[in-house]
Amino acid sequence: MLSLKELIVVSIIAAVIFWLAKRYTSLFITPEDFARRRNVWCVLTAAALLSPNFWIFALVAIPVMAIAGRKDSNPSALYLMLLQVIPQVDVPVPMIGMPYLFVIDNYLLLSFCVMAPAALRIIRSKDKPIQGFDLMGFCLLAYGFLTAVLYIHTQTPNGGLYPSSVTESLRRAFVFFFGVFIPYFTISRSNLNRKVLIDSIATFCLACALMAAIAVFESARHWLLYDMAYRWGYGIPHNVYLARGTNLRAMASSGHSLALGHLLVMAFGLWLYLQTLVDSKRLRLGVTVLFLAGLLAAEARGAWIAAVLVYFLFAVLRPNPVSRFLTATAVAVVIAVPVYLSPLGDRIVSVLPFLGGTVDTFNVVYRERLWQRAWQIIQASPIWGDQAAMIKMQDLRQGEGIIDLVNSYVGVLLGSGFVGLSVFLAFILIPLFKAWSFSRKFARVDPDFALLGASLACCIIGTLLLIGNGSFVGVSERMFYVIAALGAAFAYLGRERQDFCTTSPGLE
Repeated sequence: MLSLKELIVVSIIAAVIFWLAKRYTSLFITPEDFARRRNVWCVLTAAALLSPNFWIFALVAIPVMAIAGRKDSNPSALYLMLLQVIPQVDVPVPMIGMPYLFVIDNYLLLSFCVMAPAALRIIRSKDKPIQGFDLMGFCLLAYGFLTAVLYIHTQTPNGGLYPSSVTESLRRAFVFFFGVFIPYFTISRSNLNRKVLIDSIATFCLACALMAAIAVFESARHWLLYDMAYRWGYGIPHNVYLARGTNLRAMASSGHSLALGHLLVMAFGLWLYLQTLVDSKRLRLGVTVLFLAGLLAAEARGAWIAAVLVYFLFAVLRPNPVSRFLTATAVAVVIAVPVYLSPLGDRIVSVLPFLGGTVDTFNVVYRERLWQRAWQIIQASPIWGDQAAMIKMQDLRQGEGIIDLVNSYVGVLLGSGFVGLSVFLAFILIPLFKAWSFSRKFARVDPDFALLGASLACCIIGTLLLIGNGSFVGVSERMFYVIAALGAAFAYLGRERQDFCTTSPGLE
């Protein structure tokens, strides 16, 4: 059944957000790019909600994405605008002689149609700022190779494990290269200008503002608006409506409440920087409240904690950290006390175990059991992991019949051991160190640049916290690589700025 009612509601909410955003996004995004990204988002949303299957949606999406990607001045920003335009839907591509060729989703469509052509233009450009691969690129390729060869095998219906095969390794390598490496390469190489980097960040925040507004509606009306995954026959029935206590866990177009929480934490952290460029107090307050309301609607405890961490870290990394931290604390208290005394206070406290909450405490217990059981397996195979771990974790099978690896670090360790985890962490810790370092270095010389670095560092730390609370799939995986790519672009700008200050001592 076509989701006409859902489309009408989403269109009304989007129209309001786009109308409000149009006036202020001109500070960060050109009117032409804003209009194009808005129109493409609306077309793809309508196509997804009205299409009877994924392939009809793809028939519309492929030419729209490809044309928009060629015309947009910053394909990375277009990618971030459309990254979560629909929930992730894994669709097998049929192939004669094998069960399927590979699994395609919206992320791969975007990579094929927007990022791969942009990457080719970067490679062919004669004035490339960065030549060859840097350490981050090598770490990412090394991790991709490991995950193509070493991975946790899934179980067969009769209780065994699907064996390793050259076909499966090639399939995983192909998906990693186009789904992960190409977007990372394009974002890290195309945002080598402060204005372009801010354009990408602002566009991502705009996309998340849309999701936050839709999430608030879903929570208030107990009505999920994005149901195409289930209409297309690829959704998991027990995930249609998730509740925490008596409250619906909103998802918007993220596909899961945890995914929505991750996206909104990243948007909140980046907005902490963007709002310093905005004069309107009402806009600063309004967008902040919208992101926080979206986080509340997601009912994702880990995201709430990550948002608080990002907020205080940003205060500490700014100039005059002591006074900034005290101010941030005062603001937090002013907000927290009325919220605690309101009906929202009971809603929040009831789901936080460390405050005495008892709602869904079994999730916390399950995560503790998962870590304890996985650590026993990891200790037995610490170097390369244990790809047959699923057979040894049957005691963790849940009522839905799955073993849920709701800890990305556990997933990496089981799949490729400490070798894989070392490369995995090296990839993300390099931009974290660079962002923090340049933020400190330019705090007095270029405060705006320092704040941008502080914002990215906070988001990377927030991501490292969040992936420990969920599986490394979907949004969590994409945001891990996206925020690392933005950090890599910032690191290049920092080195360029440092070289300029070195050759012009009077400016340092």
